[in-house]
Amino acid sequence: MADYDLFNGDADGICSLVQLRLAEPRISTLITGIKRDIKLMGHIRPEAGDRITVLDVSMEKNQKGLHAALEAGATVFYADHHQSGDIPDHPALSAHINTASNTCTALIVDYYLEGKYRDWAIVAAYGDNITQVAEELANQAGYNTAQKLMLEQLGVGMNYNGYGASLDDLFYHPAELFRIAVQYETPFDMIETRQDVYRTLTVGYQEDMDKGLSITPYSETHPGEEKGAAMMILPNEQWARRISGVLGNELANRFPDRAHAILTELPEPLNGEMAYLVSLRAPKNNLTGADTIAVKFGGGGRKGAAGIDVLATADMDKLADALAEAYA
Repeated sequence: MADYDLFNGDADGICSLVQLRLAEPRISTLITGIKRDIKLMGHIRPEAGDRITVLDVSMEKNQKGLHAALEAGATVFYADHHQSGDIPDHPALSAHINTASNTCTALIVDYYLEGKYRDWAIVAAYGDNITQVAEELANQAGYNTAQKLMLEQLGVGMNYNGYGASLDDLFYHPAELFRIAVQYETPFDMIETRQDVYRTLTVGYQEDMDKGLSITPYSETHPGEEKGAAMMILPNEQWARRISGVLGNELANRFPDRAHAILTELPEPLNGEMAYLVSLRAPKNNLTGADTIAVKFGGGGRKGAAGIDVLATADMDKLADALAEAYA
């Protein structure tokens, strides 16, 4: 019998697993990667009796591996807030799926654990840009402004660390960040004890964000107005690959009535032409449509935030048109 923990490499995936392993410690094989590495079930070969935990990756994208695991005789605990596709009706599957735009996987796990390690769920909610929910939970816990800021900065920093074209772009491998975080029952304990990690994430985030915010939009449906949609293009540099996703969150917070597409040049061309990694954010005041647009270009995600792994240069204008139509 083997134990596997499969989780997305962002704040939500890490904080979800931290909660579960604080509640039920296991010595397991960790399967994770950059935020966009979501077909994690394909990385294991389950056998009868194996226990598999899958967190914060789309069940729809892992259907083949999930069915294989269940057919092999493994038990699977699956929690997620992305598109699920058909959820298998199988006694060995414990599925906790909620695709609402105001939740994340760590909040689903928090509900499952009846709030036992809620501070970690708050960190994830901040990191996943569900700021209103995070604030409400932090207020319920009685945290002051300084404490809430610490949780927010840690969540944003952990989330930002998951972005990149490869693991080499990240400050910490997500598995390493999990191993650090799971040693502490609260994020406050981690921040106090591991100031080095906290500083690396928060300072690195701010430096990269300042560069990203200085980029002039490539296109805007309503130039000079805070509505419609805007497209940004970032260069093929490490800081840009790291900030590509969370830049969209920041812009969504600053311009809540505008959708954003963040295109980052990929290191390798596609058919001899430049190609892009795309992060999509629906307007914060209209959290719909991002997943639908992404699917049209071979990507996926959820209603408020989605992504495209490879966008050809020839499809840039088509993407701009899709954004303009969706958020007219």
